[in-house]
Amino acid sequence: MKNILIANSKGGSGKTTLSTNLAGYFATLGGHVMLSDLDRQQSSAQWLSRRPPEFAPIHSHNPRSKELPFNADWLITDSPAGLREEKLSEAVKQADCVIVPIQPSAFDIGAVRSFLDILAEEKAIRKNKTFVALVGMRINSRTNSAAMLADFMEQTGLPVLTYLRNAQVYATAAEQGISLFDMRPSLVTQDLEQWEPLLDWVVEAANANNA
Repeated sequence: MKNILIANSKGGSGKTTLSTNLAGYFATLGGHVMLSDLDRQQSSAQWLSRRPPEFAPIHSHNPRSKELPFNADWLITDSPAGLREEKLSEAVKQADCVIVPIQPSAFDIGAVRSFLDILAEEKAIRKNKTFVALVGMRINSRTNSAAMLADFMEQTGLPVLTYLRNAQVYATAAEQGISLFDMRPSLVTQDLEQWEPLLDWVVEAANANNA
């Protein structure tokens, strides 16, 4: 089973957007996908409850269960804000890769700077057993905030996978319990292109840990 952790210590960074759309992508490929929601707000779980039955199934995983769903091909974990210490260490240890979403604001950059320092101290990451990468979220190109975020992300030395635009299609998908990959391609052409490097990296990182 391949395990992807979406994490950032700051709330509202885009963790649920990444989690639900990743789950939707792998489900459309025919994989057995499980979505675990560690956040008290249960946004991913609520999205899953709205998912229409005619779309590729995604199964809910109870985060309180001590047993991992080994019959799954993919486990996507949507973590809460403030995930730290023992809970963070355990989540990172179990994950093949960690994706950190970041929005273009000084508050988000300041919060994630500290979070990345904490991640860097995790044993699994230091020993390259768990891979970490960054994704820019809700980006309006050609703005000063977008440029500031790009500069910061490049300075971290971590892989910068992609920048996802601030588009209404994400809100529409969330409301309907679907992902971009369930929508008519002509509606999300630009967005699917932006997702390609992210998806390629996730598959490569997960396969490297499951070889």
